[in-house]
Amino acid sequence: MTELRPNRAKRKLQADEPVFVPILGASSTPDLDTLDQLGSLGVIDVAWIEMEHGPWTWRELSDASRVCDLWGITSLVRVNFNDPAIIGRTLDRGIQAVLVPHVSTKAEAECVVEGAYYAPKGLRGMGASRQGHGVPNYLQKANDEVMVVVLLEEMEAIRNLDEILTVDGIDCFFVAPADLAQTMGPQYLGQPFHADVQEVVRDSIRRIVSAGHRTGTLVNEATVDGMLELGVRFLRFSAISYMQEGLQRFHSRVTSTLEMRG
Repeated sequence: MTELRPNRAKRKLQADEPVFVPILGASSTPDLDTLDQLGSLGVIDVAWIEMEHGPWTWRELSDASRVCDLWGITSLVRVNFNDPAIIGRTLDRGIQAVLVPHVSTKAEAECVVEGAYYAPKGLRGMGASRQGHGVPNYLQKANDEVMVVVLLEEMEAIRNLDEILTVDGIDCFFVAPADLAQTMGPQYLGQPFHADVQEVVRDSIRRIVSAGHRTGTLVNEATVDGMLELGVRFLRFSAISYMQEGLQRFHSRVTSTLEMRG
C-alpha cells in the first residue's frame, strides 16, 4: 500500500513557483538514459515527452514515467491529437501530465478535460494506470495529481480566449509563439520572437493571469525576466543553447591556449 505520487509541476504551479521545462533534442526529452541523468541533477521539473513531433512510442511511455518517478519530476506528454481516448491512454501508461495541441475553442478545451479526469470532473475511460499500482482508492485520488496543459497556437484561440478560460480543470494555458506566428501571417513564419508576435503573446498572458489562471510560454535569456514579471511560471526554454554556449566557450579556450603557446 502506498500513497499516490505527487505531481511536482502541478504543485509548483499551485504555489506560484517557476516550473523549468527544458528543450532537449528534437524539442523533446531525447532518451531514457539522458532523462535519468538529468533527473539526478535536480535542474528540471518536467520531462517533455514529444509524441506530436518526436520519436517516442506508446511502449516507451511506461519506462519514461518510471524514470521520472525515480527522481520526482513530472512526466508530461504532448499528445498528437485532442482526443479523449488518446489522452486517457497516455495517462494509463503512468504519465502524470498531458499537453494537448491546437486548443482554439471552448468545446476543444472541454474535450481535453473530459479525457483527462475521471468523474465527476471528466469522463476518462476506465483502465489500469501504473500510477495506481498499490494505491488504495486510486480512482478517487487520481484527479488530484493529473496535470493538464493546453496549447494556444492559433489566432482563433486568442480570439476565443475569454471563453476558453471559463473551462475548469486546466492547470496551465501555454501560449505557443511558433505556431501562433504563422497564423498571424506568412511574414511571421518562423519568427516566434518577432516583436509583433511577442506583443500578442504578452497580451494573452495578461488576460490569462488576470482571469486567475497559470500560464506558460517559450522563453529565452532576453524575454524571461519580462515574462516572469507578467506572471508566467511554466518556462519552456532551450537547454541546447546552453550546451552550445558551453561547448563554444570550451572550444575557444582550447584554441586560445594553443595559440598562446605557439
